Amino acid sequence: MGDLTPQRARTVEAVRESGTRGRVQQFVSEHGPITATAIAERLGVTTTAVRRHLDALTAAGLIEEHASAPAIRGRGRPARAFVLTSAGHQALDSSYDDVATSALRYLSEQVGEHAVEAFAHQHVASFEDRYRSLVEAAGETPEARSRVLAEVLTRDGYAASSRPLTLADGSTTLGVQLCQGHCPVQQVASAFPQFCEAEQQAFSRLLGVHVQRLATLAHGEHVCTTFVPVSALSAPPDTHTDDLTHPHPTDPDERSER
Repeated sequence: MGDLTPQRARTVEAVRESGTRGRVQQFVSEHGPITATAIAERLGVTTTAVRRHLDALTAAGLIEEHASAPAIRGRGRPARAFVLTSAGHQALDSSYDDVATSALRYLSEQVGEHAVEAFAHQHVASFEDRYRSLVEAAGETPEARSRVLAEVLTRDGYAASSRPLTLADGSTTLGVQLCQGHCPVQQVASAFPQFCEAEQQAFSRLLGVHVQRLATLAHGEHVCTTFVPVSALSAPPDTHTDDLTHPHPTDPDERSER
């Protein structure tokens, strides 16, 4: 293959840069709040390159610096961590648009709220049925089931992760933090919270414990966060736990309500 002309070389470089920028945006979605250094380590590129992409994504309104309580660090400025904006989430997926929201609003007006709720449960049932055998095969512990649930959610575009929540000394596991960095139905769920409620109930059934939704993308948070207690498998099918309060996993000193 011969040498590229300057114009073609610039085109190839632009394509490569665009691909890397997309990967950076995806990493912010899946792991935010996340720093440039952490992204660079995961992608195998320089921190300088990552910062250039973060600056471009910030200028485009797709990401923003995460506002949190300052941590105690050594000399120098605290590391900047980034999360996706609402525009950033919408840019990752456009499967559900204004037409879907308008259709559900029409259904609610003509038939009633119960029709939207029934539709939301039918939508969730489609993935619950597919996930059940995989999640149950993980074992009897909520930790193991949460890990597998995060894996299958990620395959369906939810950019999910699961991690244990422990005391500061690591002696006791309090529960599991199940996060979803992206939601394909975010626009619909923003208008119709029945979708978030149906999903929460499905998680309880799949994991076998009463889970609590601490934060949602639909309500303006940078990630959907669900607290999974590490108690025995005993959850009834449709039990709500909205009256509980737990520390937000990404901001331990703050508490979040639905």
